[in-house]
Amino acid sequence: MAAKFKIKKGDKVVVITGRDKGKSGEVLRVLREEDRVLVQGVNMMKRHTRPAAGQPGGIIEKEAAIHISNVAHLDPKSNEPTRVGYKILEDGRKVRFAKRSGEVLDK
Repeated sequence: MAAKFKIKKGDKVVVITGRDKGKSGEVLRVLREEDRVLVQGVNMMKRHTRPAAGQPGGIIEKEAAIHISNVAHLDPKSNEPTRVGYKILEDGRKVRFAKRSGEVLDK
């Protein structure tokens, strides 16, 4: 069974270690089986493609997956890395919040 992560598609994250340390972006995809995430503009790789129907060939740059342990949520207030907790609001909803500022991450 795949693990449950606190990082979801659409979250703003920052890379905390590795070649792209300090870069931030939006999570495009979460690969739960491999414990990896695709982050916009991070861990770019070049892919040599052959011309196909309606698409020219050439070298395209695209994001490669990065291990989920190498990224952290961005705090909405301070724009710094933060850990995430869960709390239940008065209306009964369970939401994620940034531990650094206490700001709610879910809409």
